[in-house]
Amino acid sequence: MSPPEVSAQPPDGNSQASDSDPALVALALEHGLRPSAARPSPVAYAGLLWSRRHFIMGFATARNVAMYTEARLGQLWQVLTPLLNAAVYYLIFGLILDTAKGVPNFIPFLITGIFVWNFTQRTFITTSRVMPDSLPLIRALPFPRACLPIGYVIIELQQLAMSLVILTAIVLGTGQPLTWYWLLAIPALALQSVFNVGMGLFLARLGAGADDFSQLMPFLVRTWMYTSGVMFSIETISTLKNHPTIIYLLQINPAAVYISLMRNAVLASQRQAWPGSKPYNEGLCTLYHQATDGTLPHAAAAHFAATNVNPLTLSSYCPGPIAMNDLWLWGAGWAVAALVAGYLFFWQAETRYGRG
Repeated sequence: MSPPEVSAQPPDGNSQASDSDPALVALALEHGLRPSAARPSPVAYAGLLWSRRHFIMGFATARNVAMYTEARLGQLWQVLTPLLNAAVYYLIFGLILDTAKGVPNFIPFLITGIFVWNFTQRTFITTSRVMPDSLPLIRALPFPRACLPIGYVIIELQQLAMSLVILTAIVLGTGQPLTWYWLLAIPALALQSVFNVGMGLFLARLGAGADDFSQLMPFLVRTWMYTSGVMFSIETISTLKNHPTIIYLLQINPAAVYISLMRNAVLASQRQAWPGSKPYNEGLCTLYHQATDGTLPHAAAAHFAATNVNPLTLSSYCPGPIAMNDLWLWGAGWAVAALVAGYLFFWQAETRYGRG
């Protein structure tokens, strides 16, 4: 049990009382008392967060249940919302803009990207305004303030868990096999969760210092979405075919990395078509480009149809800017960097949250 805390200010408001009365200071030290407004060390702060883990889980679960209490369909909206988003994106990008070209089994490809992306998108938006929205709680109760952004990340993770049930049904229903690769979804989501916690702490401090920051966040996140391959395959962007460096930079951005890790885990069609996953073959690579451009010779198309081979999977014989295994290194690197930077950045302002 941690020693009791005493107020940093004496009851009469004289901030110099503790300095002018050494006897009181000595007495406080003798009994292990400390100023309540003192900021603990980073290690001690982590210990305080661990001791409040039950509070964080209880807070997250209660907020998650209450979120849709007044809605007629209740918790069903946790699943309906991403599904409706997927339907809209499929209409616009899959049918109207035809971004499905070059992507085998586009529907599970799209829905996987949207569900995984929503986890990060909602985390960024909610944590950017969590401190201003929680001022009454912050001023009423003493607890490590990092509990709040971490709690909101857990809320989004709980909602993602419900969406993954629907995702599993859709993926299996579209003919994707259930394999041992699916277990890789667990470490992929774990890395994404760590990344979201770190960025949530970082954004929570920024949002605490500038009320307008949370208003800007949706526009920043939406821009990020269009560069992360949520609704399309980055490798199939025709204007970037001669710019491998740009494709590489787009593929290693955190959102694209975690989306690709999840797709490679649950979609066999994605693993089989990953560029560079097989030795380069100029002839097969040419057939892939012809299939995406609509210029595939009739004889070749008939052969693929007779052998039940999807020519889009031939992209695996084309050179790729990033190896599939390298995605794990980038995913782990982004997660660790975000957690360390976000934790220290948030911790530095611990004693300032709730003022104003």
